[in-house]
Amino acid sequence: MSKTNATIWTQVTAVGLLSAILASGGTYAVVQATQDEQPIVLDAAPSSSDSSASTASYSPTTDWGGVAANVTPSVVAISVESGTGGGAGSGVVWDESGHIVTNAHVVAGAEKVQVTLADGRSYDAEVAGSDPSTDLAVLTLTSPPDDLHPISVGDDQDLGVGDPVMAIGNPLGLSGTVTTGIVSALDRPVTTEAAGEGGAQPGAMQQAEPVVTNAIQTSAAINPGNSGGALVDSNGALIGINSSIATMGGSMGGQSGNIGIGFAIPVGEVSSIVGQLIEDGTAEHAFLGVGLSDATAEKDGATLHAAGVTQVEPDSPADKAGLAKGDAITTIDGERVNGSLALVAQVRQRAAGDHIELTYLRNNEEHTMTVTLDARADS
Repeated sequence: MSKTNATIWTQVTAVGLLSAILASGGTYAVVQATQDEQPIVLDAAPSSSDSSASTASYSPTTDWGGVAANVTPSVVAISVESGTGGGAGSGVVWDESGHIVTNAHVVAGAEKVQVTLADGRSYDAEVAGSDPSTDLAVLTLTSPPDDLHPISVGDDQDLGVGDPVMAIGNPLGLSGTVTTGIVSALDRPVTTEAAGEGGAQPGAMQQAEPVVTNAIQTSAAINPGNSGGALVDSNGALIGINSSIATMGGSMGGQSGNIGIGFAIPVGEVSSIVGQLIEDGTAEHAFLGVGLSDATAEKDGATLHAAGVTQVEPDSPADKAGLAKGDAITTIDGERVNGSLALVAQVRQRAAGDHIELTYLRNNEEHTMTVTLDARADS
């Protein structure tokens, strides 16, 4: 597909190519931008995870004071200056070399970046790499101190719905703020758009296309400025980077702050992208090569919601594996796919070279296939 044709496809709302991270359908959770730099959720599809399969490990005896004391030194406040103004956000200390992980929208258009540690020391930083497609970026402190406290990296695969979590960041400029809640849902496919497109403050991210994330949904209070901060488990290990919020539309009161629905990028995806950004300054993305729409299919007398294949790109991983127009994809690696957005988010979470197992219905008959994802050509 030519770049011209790809551009045309990005304008289509009913069908999207995985290679362009587009999807249709789902429930509109948010339709109004807020006056800040926090991306808002445009589409939110039902979670593809089975919450009954996970056992929550909530304990009322969690020492959140101890968790905060251990993690706060690993979370920083970020201030940005650009030609049209400034902005602020949060970040986490990734390693002792001075790499700071944050959201791409926090540092988009930055001409000057300053990072302030939890103890008040401030350092100039440069953008080492940014990946708007996943809304992740890495900063490098120009003169890092020798007493940095890298955050402990956890495993989002160990999470269960109901597990207790803590968000730490710089909401509304209030550095070192901690809030607690639970994991409300896992594998929540969400499409986000920067608030800047609705008239946000200068320095806000201006995305050319929405970000699709297979997100961790949390009830921990997340507000503008929490972007790029840490979501940690009860052991203080990083499980996600806080990235977006759901907010009320004008018809529902226009509330733009926390309403108990926030989203974080899972740490598995963070680790993959951050490693590439540190190494090369850029990141490649998994590519399946199909056009999609929301679809339904019949199986054993029941109707299943699925991702319907509307197009297969020639010589793509999907084409090589044998997917065809009209197929209805129902699972990926055993995870339910209940719409096009769910499949887009699942593929986005994986890396080029990964082998995935797809279950699909063709003429109401179920089949499985293994597909090896490739790198997107425009990476």
